[in-house]
Amino acid sequence: MNGSSTVNKTRTVVPFGPQHPVLPEPVHLDLVIEDERVIEAIPNIGFIHRGLEGLVEKKDFQEMTYVVERTCGICSFQHGMGYVEAVEHIMNVETPDRARHLRTIWSELGRLHSHLLWLGLLADGFGFESLFYECWRIREHILDLHEMTTGGRLIFSVNTVGGVLKDMTPEMLRKILDTLDEVARDVRVVEKTFLYDYTVQSRLKGVGVLTKQQAHDLGCCGPFARASGIACDMRKLGYDAYPYLDFEPITSNDGDSYARCYVRLMEVYQSIDIIRQVIGRIPEGDIAVPVKGFPNGEYFNRVEQPRGEAYYYVKASGKKTLDRLRIRTPTFANLAGLTETLKGAEIGDVPLLILTIDPCISCTER
Repeated sequence: MNGSSTVNKTRTVVPFGPQHPVLPEPVHLDLVIEDERVIEAIPNIGFIHRGLEGLVEKKDFQEMTYVVERTCGICSFQHGMGYVEAVEHIMNVETPDRARHLRTIWSELGRLHSHLLWLGLLADGFGFESLFYECWRIREHILDLHEMTTGGRLIFSVNTVGGVLKDMTPEMLRKILDTLDEVARDVRVVEKTFLYDYTVQSRLKGVGVLTKQQAHDLGCCGPFARASGIACDMRKLGYDAYPYLDFEPITSNDGDSYARCYVRLMEVYQSIDIIRQVIGRIPEGDIAVPVKGFPNGEYFNRVEQPRGEAYYYVKASGKKTLDRLRIRTPTFANLAGLTETLKGAEIGDVPLLILTIDPCISCTER
């Protein structure tokens, strides 16, 4: 005996979710705990399967647009857009330039409302209720723009194979610009708390670090990956009006929770700038072209949703219904990275770390 003693540490499995105050949607994690530290996190998803992908065998390919939009209420427009653009490629449909610009405006408005929603949830996660209310108050202005231009606040139903169903008048475009000026001013106020408040920094800085190599190896995407230094943004592929716009992916090399907050905050300003660019160059013309016949072929489409890269695989054989639809959403891609950030974390930081991937479980479980 050398006089030293061995301390046996007890490991406990603590269930987290699917019902939890910080979770807007159900996800279950089995947390292996040693003292107050997480040793391992095992995700268990599959609580809200709805069979949306299987409906392609029953719904007309045009009607299916409205089903796909209902995959998620937060990124509904991008879901519909990703689907119709895949079908348009199969059918060799040349979408009017004005429709592509309108899609870009709605996409970025959707990114704004999603990021502002997330910022509010993050504030609620670390106990700043007034900051939560303020973020969601600002978000209401974006929802008002949705309602003005589409008639809906969350589900818009303006995408169609061949273009869009509604146009924006010059008055609407001016209203969007005026509202975005107000939103930018309000966001600069809350930015001070998110980025410079000592208490917030103590909860976010150095917490849940995911290195660039880990993010790459685990296939992470969106702001979650860009906060780890991976400059990957599907908008740079050049769909819709993005080829004509001046912007670069916003990144951070820190890879912690603070970096994820920073990236999303900066993307709010970036989306505002992108919308201004689009409105400044939007052409006149038709918003849709007639589509005849049925799709025959297959296509794999990628778009940048607020949470990251989303895939849409569509297969058709010349019938009014499609043979196959497959969607892979960014939350599914980021779950592996989440489990990595949870390793070694304090159990009190688990809710915030889950929030930092901006989980959308209804997207993940179609």
